[in-house]
Amino acid sequence: MHVKAKTLAFGGLLLALTVVFMALGSVIETSTLFLLAAASFFVGIVIREFGLRIGAVFYIAAVLLGLITAPNKFYVFTFAAMGFYIWGIEAVWRWLEKRPHYENRKAFFWISKYVIFNIVYIPAVFLFRGLLFGRTISDAVLIGVLAGGQIGLFIYDKAYEYVQAHMWGKLRGRMIG
Repeated sequence: MHVKAKTLAFGGLLLALTVVFMALGSVIETSTLFLLAAASFFVGIVIREFGLRIGAVFYIAAVLLGLITAPNKFYVFTFAAMGFYIWGIEAVWRWLEKRPHYENRKAFFWISKYVIFNIVYIPAVFLFRGLLFGRTISDAVLIGVLAGGQIGLFIYDKAYEYVQAHMWGKLRGRMIG
């Protein structure tokens, strides 16, 4: 596989920004989720510009570099979950692009988003229950946390769509072109 110099340079720049955002999430505690979400959006930019393979390599490199450099490793795992979601929905989108005859493509895409998210989110809530909550919580609170995650996904996904359509759409020509 030959990687063009432009792809490598731009990918390296985005990788550096991704790792900086992960590290800043540890430093600026009030903006941790914002910075981790922004870092994960770079995964989507790389996928849209260079494809799923290079996006997967970028994602793996970001997680590995984050584990080496970020002060708080828990934030790297959070980034990894967000990046996995981005990679997954971009893969589903590309799969749907090849099948224009499918009916209810929009519904299928939204269901896929929630399935991908919950594949990561639900096990994380149950496996890291003690770490996340610090004490025993009731089943009602747990259900609230699971429902809140679904609402959080909706907000995160809308933010991702906005960044891709509006912000990256305007910057793209200046940076790649």
